[in-house]
Amino acid sequence: MKKLFVIMLTALALGMSQQATAQKFVLIDMEYILKNIPAYERASEQLNQVSRKWQAEVEALQTEAQNLYKNYQNEAVFLSAEQKTAREEAIVAKEKEAADLKKKYFGPEGELFKKRESLMAPIQEEIYNAVKDICEAKGYSLVLDRASDAGIIFASPKIDISNEVLAKLGYGN
Repeated sequence: MKKLFVIMLTALALGMSQQATAQKFVLIDMEYILKNIPAYERASEQLNQVSRKWQAEVEALQTEAQNLYKNYQNEAVFLSAEQKTAREEAIVAKEKEAADLKKKYFGPEGELFKKRESLMAPIQEEIYNAVKDICEAKGYSLVLDRASDAGIIFASPKIDISNEVLAKLGYGN
């Protein structure tokens, strides 16, 4: 009875180990893939231009607030209490305007986030679908991104399918 139990346990363990080794793992390098997609480069440049423009607007308001404050400091001794209060309120309002504009453009749900989402989501979706198609066709169980996972110390170039993904997207080398 004991022998039968050991034989069954061994057979079960062998079956599980064969099933575990049957899984296929591959890598992609998302940075490499994105650098080789012209639409991504164009979208990145467009985002950079918009970001620079909006940053200049925010900085202009911040500079105005700083100038108002410097003028207030220089003239404070000559101002009445009401004038001081009015100037202080104007400075606070200008600073709030700059902060609100910065939040509007660069906040977590700001215009830059929405713009990035609208430009990048279709590209990312296209890459995801290409990877998914390749995995389904070749039976890969897991895909890791070499570019974003610092936990990968070494990986054989043989399991990197980045060029295959680019070819599937029509950007083959």
